[in-house]
Amino acid sequence: MCGIYLTNIPFEEEEVKIKLETIKFRGPDYTGIKKVDNITFGHLRLAIIDLDLRSNQPMQFEDLTIVFNGEIYNFDSIREELKALGYHFTTSGDTEVLLKGYKEWGEGIVPKLNGMFAFSIYNATTKKIFCSRDRLGVKPFYYYWKDGDFEICSQLRPIHEGKQINEEAVSIYLDCTYVPSPYTIFKDIYKLPPGNNLEIDLTTKKFSIKQYWDFKEIKDEGLSYEEAKEQLHELLKDAVKIRLQSDVPFGSFLSGGIDSALISSIAADISKEPIKTFSIGFDDPKYDESKVAAQYAKIIKSQHTETICKPEDILEMIPKLVEVYDEPFGDSSALPSLLLNKITKQYVTMALSGDGGDESFLGYHNFDWVAKFKKLSKIPYALRYLGSNFLRFNVLGARTEPLKNILKTKSEHQFIAGIFTGYISILKKRNLNWLSHYQGYKKVIGNPMQATADLNIKLWLENDSNVKVDRASMAYSVEVRSPFLDYRIIEFARNLPVVYRYDNGLKKKIVRDILKKYIPEEVFNQPKKGFSVPLGGWIRKELRKEFEENLSDDFLNKVPNLDIDKFKKMFKLHLEGKGEYASFIWRVYVLSKWYQEFGFYKK
Repeated sequence: MCGIYLTNIPFEEEEVKIKLETIKFRGPDYTGIKKVDNITFGHLRLAIIDLDLRSNQPMQFEDLTIVFNGEIYNFDSIREELKALGYHFTTSGDTEVLLKGYKEWGEGIVPKLNGMFAFSIYNATTKKIFCSRDRLGVKPFYYYWKDGDFEICSQLRPIHEGKQINEEAVSIYLDCTYVPSPYTIFKDIYKLPPGNNLEIDLTTKKFSIKQYWDFKEIKDEGLSYEEAKEQLHELLKDAVKIRLQSDVPFGSFLSGGIDSALISSIAADISKEPIKTFSIGFDDPKYDESKVAAQYAKIIKSQHTETICKPEDILEMIPKLVEVYDEPFGDSSALPSLLLNKITKQYVTMALSGDGGDESFLGYHNFDWVAKFKKLSKIPYALRYLGSNFLRFNVLGARTEPLKNILKTKSEHQFIAGIFTGYISILKKRNLNWLSHYQGYKKVIGNPMQATADLNIKLWLENDSNVKVDRASMAYSVEVRSPFLDYRIIEFARNLPVVYRYDNGLKKKIVRDILKKYIPEEVFNQPKKGFSVPLGGWIRKELRKEFEENLSDDFLNKVPNLDIDKFKKMFKLHLEGKGEYASFIWRVYVLSKWYQEFGFYKK
């Protein structure tokens, strides 16, 4: 896991070094800067496999030069294929395999890869640059392009100088709590969408983007439940096994949820030595899962590290969040994620996680809402619309505003989109045209659960969950690997009947039944509390002064398209305990801190 940089802008080497220093946490083991023709390469290395200097980057082979961030989990089999074709290898890592694989197959190497990756390869003969990002967007890829000048980087900070705020992106953030690809918070800087290649022709000064992976049409394989369970179990075991390749100490995150419990259980079963597991808990029992995690650890015989956090431990992470996330990021679970990685780094450099299980196996409450809307939609639209006008509510409608908007929703697909864009908005004028980049879920007809899962994966997983995990782990130079994000598991799950995954309100049914092989059901069948923090209470108490100072009228007036009156009423009602608007207050607060961090506002 690393940080990459590439540009044709004629910066001095020292200037590039200064840029890379701003994200040094992504790769503290080695900084490499190299110029080939008029292209400058930069690389920050976090060494996980083949710790020898020979695997440092930028790496060259004949007329090719590469910078690569991520891990290719099946690089051994690809290397054997290349050896049979006459290639020789001087390292034991995956970068050389990727580079020589591109030499042999060109862009045909990408579909062969099973991993998380973002890379750029320059061909000095053709004067072209080939770039690719993994199927699910686990690894970040930013690029600036204007009139043939470009910069490519793993994060925004090194390439943001002189850029203006993208006001459309601010509005999207205030609706979603993140900025989705291909947008970024800055004009002229973009994210390469997952499952896409980008090619730059230096001669013509043009670039093109081409999709290499997407969801296929759903095909019921006709598997019985037991057959599906067995095949999924084997896939999961292989996904964990290939992610245990490491030349540094590794462990596994272990919460009270079933996804991390299953991944940790499989890892413990595969490993010859007891694995290390890590969890954090809270004094407040409403948010604490540490006791359940400790039960799991005892059963799988892991070396468990549990840290009980006080509010001040979490609040100390706020400056770190602003420092490492680069864009406004309003998911407050980033705070405990940062703290978990800070603790984990004291023991290991690589950790497995259970991220991705809820998306494919229908584990979120979103799926309950979809089931309820299916019943609601049987009421004729005209009656629902009329009924919405009779709902009485206060100025903001703490409970009834979303319900009114749901009743006015015409179609299932519109309802599904609303799950992710919200049924309350703090914008003066809402424009959802950006959702044109995420219309694939509408191809799923007559299966609203899978349509929701598809949008969850394409929109929320990439832009919220993956961003949260990447930045929180990289902030402390930890590599996180998520077996549930193996594309083979994503594809397998999509073809399973919904009832195998969501059975009359029972979420992740098939995952639960596999977990029974490792952990008794009475232990894991407990209410999931989520990786959240008691933000609402903190805003009213511990953080009240901090929020009031950072959400001044002076700042709010700088935010484009913000409905200031509505937001201020939300803030007031929340402080008085007459409403629960922590999510909205937090996202505007984070935006305020971001404006300050990047010099767009001064208190």
